[in-house]
Amino acid sequence: MKLGVSSYSFHRLVRSGQMSLLDVISKAKEMGFDVIEFSTFILPEGETPVSFAPKIREECERVGIEVANYTIAGDFINGCGGDLDAEIERLKEEVRVAQILGSPGMRHDAAWGFTEDYKGVRSFDAVLPRLAKGCRAVTEYAQELGIRTMVENHGRFAQDSDRIEKLVTAVDHPNFGVLVDMGNFLCVDEAPEKAVGRLMPHAFHVHAKDFHVKSGNEPNPGKGWFETRGGNYLRGAVIGHGNVPILQCLKVMKNNNYNGVLSIEFEGIEDPLTGIEIGFENLKSYVEQVFKD
Repeated sequence: MKLGVSSYSFHRLVRSGQMSLLDVISKAKEMGFDVIEFSTFILPEGETPVSFAPKIREECERVGIEVANYTIAGDFINGCGGDLDAEIERLKEEVRVAQILGSPGMRHDAAWGFTEDYKGVRSFDAVLPRLAKGCRAVTEYAQELGIRTMVENHGRFAQDSDRIEKLVTAVDHPNFGVLVDMGNFLCVDEAPEKAVGRLMPHAFHVHAKDFHVKSGNEPNPGKGWFETRGGNYLRGAVIGHGNVPILQCLKVMKNNNYNGVLSIEFEGIEDPLTGIEIGFENLKSYVEQVFKD
């Protein structure tokens, strides 16, 4: 199994100007990661995703690190002003960026929920056929380019494991799967180990992520924390410092014979480089414990 890191883990450093996205690539290699995945680019002035992607690929080849995935936003309900066909075409253009990067996969969102003026039944099942149509159209195009597509459990609306499973079932295409983020299930108050167990048969890629958790029955902890859908409190954590049952999730992955990429997505308030380094050391130790046989 290859261990990687998401460029999103460094986004505070990139946004503040302390690092460029190209710097992130060499830093990931220096830290010892096997692969890197790219979340929506923070572009230098004058660049577009299409113009910048070759430079990213060239730098990855120069330092000797593989590109594992490309992650971008999508919304088959509200994207492109609610024009489903236009949103599908927009995401097809992002598939081209993934191809330029040399990425074997692309993760896009399915939907983020309803706007205030949405007319119709406000339920996941009501819009499932629309989401499935969008996902299938994108993955059929991506398959022609040798790229697998996937959705991730995040954004609250399309985050519960049963909803993600319904979407994969409705799309019903071998080129479409799931980026399973073991921490994100807590955002909808779902037990990570149970959710990972449900979705592992559909997993194309896995995120290792940790969160500190406090009950919603306690006072708001303040800055750095956010509320789950059920009113509990979460704060991003260094891998191994929080409450996500990472070892148990790894055991579920092993039981499902998963041997793809496992990459860190760090969202803590600690210094990003320190948080990533400590988390990586912990994750390597956990993987060695679970997958040693």
